[in-house]
Amino acid sequence: MTPADPGRDPDLALPIANEPADDPDEPRPIRILQGYLWFPKEADVDLGAYLPERLDPDIHVLWDELPAPPFTFFDDGTLAATQRVHQVTVLTFAASEEEAGRYAPWLAETLQAALERTPEGVGWQIVEDLRPLG
Repeated sequence: MTPADPGRDPDLALPIANEPADDPDEPRPIRILQGYLWFPKEADVDLGAYLPERLDPDIHVLWDELPAPPFTFFDDGTLAATQRVHQVTVLTFAASEEEAGRYAPWLAETLQAALERTPEGVGWQIVEDLRPLG
């Protein structure tokens, strides 16, 4: 960050959190869906073989394995420590949450279909979470 432009990190293209957008109609990253995927640690599951990384128009599906589960056990009593847990975020670039939200029903159906093709033992919980990122 430079003193001449304290609102932006020169190494990043996105605004820093809480910085007002220069143009309210300019697309910004907005989360549409958020949740978790999990499967037993001994399972060899390549999520990239089942989940799309990108969907048109400019929708991104991201998943990252968490170093530790954010919860201790699942509803059925399974210890979370026995599972590989991934955080899932689906986002797009839009001018408003309302604009991004129009994709939510279609995305939920599309992801549900993809997740139903995963191997037995893969679980998920993904919900609508319309919020700007940053």
